[in-house]
Amino acid sequence: MKKIILTPNPYRDKNFNTVRQAMKILQDSGLEVRLCLPFEVDRSFDLPKDLRFARLDREIATADMVICLGGDGTILHMAKAATRHGIPILGINIGTMGFMAELEAGELDALSRIAAGDYTIDNRMMLDVTVHRDRDIIFHDICLNDVVVTKGAVARIVHLTVKCDQVQAMECGGDGVIIATPTGSTAYSLSAGGPIVEPDAASMVITPICSHDVASRCIVASDKRVITVALSAHARRNAFLSADGGKSVRMNTGDVATIKRSQLVTQLVRLKDRSFYDVVNLKFKIG
Repeated sequence: MKKIILTPNPYRDKNFNTVRQAMKILQDSGLEVRLCLPFEVDRSFDLPKDLRFARLDREIATADMVICLGGDGTILHMAKAATRHGIPILGINIGTMGFMAELEAGELDALSRIAAGDYTIDNRMMLDVTVHRDRDIIFHDICLNDVVVTKGAVARIVHLTVKCDQVQAMECGGDGVIIATPTGSTAYSLSAGGPIVEPDAASMVITPICSHDVASRCIVASDKRVITVALSAHARRNAFLSADGGKSVRMNTGDVATIKRSQLVTQLVRLKDRSFYDVVNLKFKIG
């Protein structure tokens, strides 16, 4: 372990106090540290003059680990790039829920263990999503949490047909549908009434959003299934698809979204010996 990339969320790490502490601990441990922004910030946002920011696209290819400081959204944003380069991610929560984060801002001393390799890796499945329009591919991406097909901002119903291996599994009219990984089961899917699934379970969760059909129920499908989502034959309007809350793509009648398990896995760094249920109890304040 030699080179670490720190990616702080500038809107959450006020005055970059947390990242400064993390940098010192890692550098004192003998590690090379590069500071990179995980996304573009507003031009009006003033970055500290005493901190030097490197370009993420230039540094990530030679990094050994990425440490994200922010909430779950920051981790999700970095998951795609880190996973494509086979680099593990450690999350430090300075957001609200921080379900995927390993450490809280007050636990930074644990970072000193990284140089000695005193940590474990938790592999998380990802989804591969492709949207076809006739013979063209208009969208392709991977995601760690979920694929969401919704009606958009307009107050109306969207009618969707969901199939598993070309066999109809659900037809629902409502706000849309979520296809989630086990990791994503504690995010939007849970808010829509889906179950909590252990992260290492081999499954995909299909959760309708505010369905007007009382017969529509959440389905836990095998990770070997190929799921397709399309506007129903009688649907009059379009829908919008997004992966991990990213930029949405408009789906018209006849477009088909195909979701399956990705061959890539996200590697999350673990420094604590705790059960998934400990995390659930802590984050949801159970018991």
